[in-house]
Amino acid sequence: MVNENLHLITNWNDKLANYKNENYIFKVRDKELKIKTHSESLSHLQIPKIALPKYEAWGDILYWQLQENVPGEFPFTAGIYPFKREEEDPTRMFAGEGSPERTNRRFHYVSKGMPAKRLSTAFDSVTLYGNDPNHRPDIYGKIGNSGVSICCLDDAKKLYSGFNLSDPKTSVSMTINGPAPMLLAFFMNAAIDQQCELYIRENNLNTEVENTIAEIYKGKEHLRPKYNAEIPEGNNGLGLLLLGVTGDQVLPADVYQKIKKHTLNVVRGTVQADILKEDQAQNTCIFSTEFALRLMGDVQDYFITNKVRNFYSVSISGYHIAEAGANPITQLAFTLANGFTYVEYYLSRGMLINDFGPNLSFFFSNGIDPEYAVIGRVARRIWAKAMKHKYGADDRTQKLKYHIQTSGRSLHAQEIDFNDIRTTLQALYAIYDNCNSLHTNAYDEAITTPTEESVRRAMAIQLIINKELGLAKNENPTQGSFIIEELTDLVEEAVLTEFEKISERGGVLGAMETMYQRGQIQEESLYYETLKHTGAYPIIGVNTFLNSKGSPTILPKEVIRATEEEKQTQITTLKNLHENNAALTQSQLRHLQKTAIENKNLFEALMEACKYCSLGEITNALFMVGGQYRRNM
Repeated sequence: MVNENLHLITNWNDKLANYKNENYIFKVRDKELKIKTHSESLSHLQIPKIALPKYEAWGDILYWQLQENVPGEFPFTAGIYPFKREEEDPTRMFAGEGSPERTNRRFHYVSKGMPAKRLSTAFDSVTLYGNDPNHRPDIYGKIGNSGVSICCLDDAKKLYSGFNLSDPKTSVSMTINGPAPMLLAFFMNAAIDQQCELYIRENNLNTEVENTIAEIYKGKEHLRPKYNAEIPEGNNGLGLLLLGVTGDQVLPADVYQKIKKHTLNVVRGTVQADILKEDQAQNTCIFSTEFALRLMGDVQDYFITNKVRNFYSVSISGYHIAEAGANPITQLAFTLANGFTYVEYYLSRGMLINDFGPNLSFFFSNGIDPEYAVIGRVARRIWAKAMKHKYGADDRTQKLKYHIQTSGRSLHAQEIDFNDIRTTLQALYAIYDNCNSLHTNAYDEAITTPTEESVRRAMAIQLIINKELGLAKNENPTQGSFIIEELTDLVEEAVLTEFEKISERGGVLGAMETMYQRGQIQEESLYYETLKHTGAYPIIGVNTFLNSKGSPTILPKEVIRATEEEKQTQITTLKNLHENNAALTQSQLRHLQKTAIENKNLFEALMEACKYCSLGEITNALFMVGGQYRRNM
């Protein structure tokens, strides 16, 4: 018997005792945490947060720890942390519509009263394809619809104003892929300038800085951007002082560099940036796949160099694969395979597994199929074993962290009130499976952008489970269930079988050459739709249990769209930016192209270019050196 296995057996009684003590003490990044191991019910029973098996045979004890184990211990089947954060629920709500100001108001609405501000950003299709707002017919109608319009640094400052982006309890997720490096640069600069603003306030430099800005805009005051709406409740204005300028223009260079370094070290969040799943499922590719991978690698290399430890450089996403029609096994297999592809690519660039591994995160869809009850368990186990045994990664890199969202595809335009029931069941799957963060869809998303009323109901689903449901006070409620263990083994085996099929086709990139992933997703989508339309797969209120009127499609009471004023304001903002920075823009874009040609780090150049250039300008400049995306036919 190997020493590691002997240790698991001989220490078993000590482990049991630790969870019976009143407090459990553990460390997270050298910080000691003390967590109560039990909660008290209304009946005054002590409910254990972690329940352990009552095995006595060595074989049972060893097998359980090798395959399951307690949360926070390899192979992390039950979760990656010993206990959940006591001061922070896993709620992360998705928002984005119209102008930065309107979405900023929604962000403050959904985070009101929450101890932790966990924001998730939806961008309009103009932004998703790296374009600028424009009067062009193929662009104008899409500005600010189904997502927020962001085309420059000042838009990002307004979007996240009032949230301290460097606060450890603030975390921002951005659903953006093709132009992800540019949006990430906008975000990072917005976070840095916020800290510059706090420095200015703390050192009573407001008047001096305002005079400097006035001098910069002398004779062109009309070009200076402003927050084009009433400041919403909860927004203290942080981030708005330096609209139109950056911290390095108003502060000494040494002070700015110190602030920049600290901000990069502490800022928390995620950028999706998963270009492989875009090719396979969602389609918002703009650069050639090779160049897009290079950009991702440059971002990660910049993160390592500048010690960006709390921000995920990629969210390897299965959600869009599932929304395109894949079943849960295919979603999980394709997503993990994409993750391993990024690992191999980063290693090929000379990065070390323990340097970049902690910057990787995942994003899954949570439908209503039985396999979704174990999607997190299987993902964590496969990832942990591969990281430990194949790559020799450390404990932190072995831990697969993921955000999960209830299934948009399971929402129906008939009997839309029933959608909340489906979302509740999916949320229960996710919370019982120890997800790291969760978005619950609003019931009316099948027919419109969610209203404030429907978003409030969607948030209530999570809050009721987390705050009211008694069993949710336990943090490993599915461990020990015969069906959960059986499902876990079945799904794991099916995923590993799919890995072999991908390997036979030359790996992920080789399979993409023949459109293997897209073909499989389409086949599975057709299978589901056929069962739905024939009634073989019952959907309540859609193909069975119809109401007396036949459950017709519901028409929305309110269709939320960007207003003409918001569209015009975004175009004006862009025009003013171009006019104000005309002297600097071309030199920045030429430097960006030169950096690409000389094979230097593009994200470092983007951090500067994004201070002066618009999203569309940067996209077009990079097209010239990186090539545009063209799908294989």
